[in-house]
Amino acid sequence: MPPFINKHGQVTFGVFEHGPADINYLDFDLRNNMDKPITGWRKRMRFNQFQFISLTGKDFVLGVAIVNLKWVSNCFVYIYQLSTQTFKEYSWLQPFARNTLTNTTPNNGSWQFKTGKNKIVMTAETGKRKLHIQLKNELTVDVTINESQPSLDVCCRAGYNGWVYTKKNAALPVTGHIQWQGSTIDTTQLKAAVDWSCGYMRRETFWHWASLSHTNQDGHTIGLNLAAGVNETTHTENGLWINGQFIKLDRAEFLFNRQNRMAPWQVSSTDNHIELTFTPLGERKEKINAGFIASNFTQVFGRFDGSVKDQNQQVIKINNALGFCEDHFAKW
Repeated sequence: MPPFINKHGQVTFGVFEHGPADINYLDFDLRNNMDKPITGWRKRMRFNQFQFISLTGKDFVLGVAIVNLKWVSNCFVYIYQLSTQTFKEYSWLQPFARNTLTNTTPNNGSWQFKTGKNKIVMTAETGKRKLHIQLKNELTVDVTINESQPSLDVCCRAGYNGWVYTKKNAALPVTGHIQWQGSTIDTTQLKAAVDWSCGYMRRETFWHWASLSHTNQDGHTIGLNLAAGVNETTHTENGLWINGQFIKLDRAEFLFNRQNRMAPWQVSSTDNHIELTFTPLGERKEKINAGFIASNFTQVFGRFDGSVKDQNQQVIKINNALGFCEDHFAKW
């Protein structure tokens, strides 16, 4: 495709069959609400990036994210093993994104976050993505994620002046090895999901989100990405993968109790492809209120039950499928 941002400083909006090779954000004609250009260090500092990767199986959940807000970077890792009811989370902040490396090429390059002896690396190559995690003597992850199936690539307006590009994929095959507290995790039973996002986002925003990567009892591989409250100007970032085939979805709806996010959620799409109940098993919460930057973040992991419909409106049952939901307010 042509440059993501053209010679006039304008962004290419829409859903792409093949995503951009590079997000050339510094070529964007960024302006304030009164049309005054924003340039130099202010332009660089307003550009946000994050990448989230999840691994799920019948007995294991791992979520890891690197977030670069320029003023600060954040990385978190959490693990939950059902058979032992073991939950462990790690989270770090780095002022001015110290020891944090991100790039603007969704399909190539490396992201890194280091603090002390802890190191997280996400590396993309054509058709695959690698995840390396080394956390003291507790967790070692070296896996390769096969990204040969189509991804969801979309760019939407964000507020009056901005935009958000996001690349999503789910139910991806995993190979490699994981050591967790002295035990070896069977990676052949795992499926991965990837969320790569960046842009000049709304100063204040929120979203509800769901992700599912699962093989059901009939052998169907189902991946799901749903979001509401963000990136819905003209286009949505909602998609369903069934046996490697991608189906673009319309808007999503999330019904849940904000005072008790551990109560069941109802998750659906307006085109009737999705009708699911999500029952939480655990949650990762974080509240940051640093004045000009704030975050009220809750990511809940648990089980999905219900059904999805394929492109021919055939019903596929979902039972006891591990996945994620999220409720997030951000000021950045």
